[in-house]
Amino acid sequence: MRKEQRIKKNTDFQHVFRKGKSMANRQFVVYAVKKEEQDTYRIGLSVSKKIGNAVMRNRIKRLIREAVHASKDKIPAGVDLVIIARKPTTEMSLEEITKSLQHVLKRLPPLSK
Repeated sequence: MRKEQRIKKNTDFQHVFRKGKSMANRQFVVYAVKKEEQDTYRIGLSVSKKIGNAVMRNRIKRLIREAVHASKDKIPAGVDLVIIARKPTTEMSLEEITKSLQHVLKRLPPLSK
């Protein structure tokens, strides 16, 4: 993901949590908020220490980034997404993570500003 496609600041995360809509399944919770002034989507990742050690958390984040890259045509422009990984993601392959993430993104409610 390019630098302008990442959410890094705590204030941006909090804005998505406060104003965004959410959808979840067993593996992920996804919050999304519409940002009209953006011409691309932005992704923020959250993987808790409860999931595992740093190596496991970084592996999960790499797999999620790859799954988002594979699903980029299904993500609308001008949207901020925060993806929170849950415990079952530790035993999943890239294909399973991609399928699960696409499932959650498809079920997201319509976004308004």
